[in-house]
Amino acid sequence: MKRLFTVVVALAMVALFAFPGAFAAEGKKAAKSQSWTGEVVDLGCYMGHAAMGEKHMECGLKCVAGGMPMGLVVKGNKVFVLTMNHDNGDAFNACKALVSKQVKITGTMSTRGGLQSIDVAAAELVAAPAK
Repeated sequence: MKRLFTVVVALAMVALFAFPGAFAAEGKKAAKSQSWTGEVVDLGCYMGHAAMGEKHMECGLKCVAGGMPMGLVVKGNKVFVLTMNHDNGDAFNACKALVSKQVKITGTMSTRGGLQSIDVAAAELVAAPAK
């Protein structure tokens, strides 16, 4: 009986290491690239006292330069945390100069623990919405 148990465990280990993709979570799809348009904000001031817009640009730029996380406020005041793409951080770093500006962010969305983030792949300025 011990020998049978040892053989079964050994085969399971071989299968686990030889075919790791076979044991991946079912239903998990690769994230699809999407685009969102909104205002880049520093999350400290935005969450603390709803600071955003041109009046807050100087402070927001300083906060982001100091390491404050960034977010994207889209229509309906929905906020996404912006995260740096691990393969290429250029687009995320470009967002640091776009605080208080209207931008189009392209990337993939992730949700964990109720928090939604965008892994930034591209960022570009867009015309401010008409008031």
